[in-house]
Amino acid sequence: MCSDQSQSSKKEGSDKTFYGAFLDIDPQQEEISLRTLIDHSIVESFGGGGKSCITAKVYPTLAIGKDAKLFAFNYGTKSVIISEMNAWSVKSAQMSIEESNV
Repeated sequence: MCSDQSQSSKKEGSDKTFYGAFLDIDPQQEEISLRTLIDHSIVESFGGGGKSCITAKVYPTLAIGKDAKLFAFNYGTKSVIISEMNAWSVKSAQMSIEESNV
């Protein structure tokens, strides 16, 4: 699995690193799962049910909010079928501070 940051930002000097990790699974015997969490500056991908993880800092200048996109790509030698792909949005965390008399 890999994380390609080449299209993550048009900002000069941004990190455009290509990260990779190997998953020890047999795709003919089991489905390959991939879960990606995207924050304002972090993209974290988990492959094979958490067997592998790639974390990358990304500082987008254009792909923010509804303009953000996630691409699935295959640079391998065999075809891959994506059987399911979902996206969810999460709300900002609600924090409250309780006063205490110490």
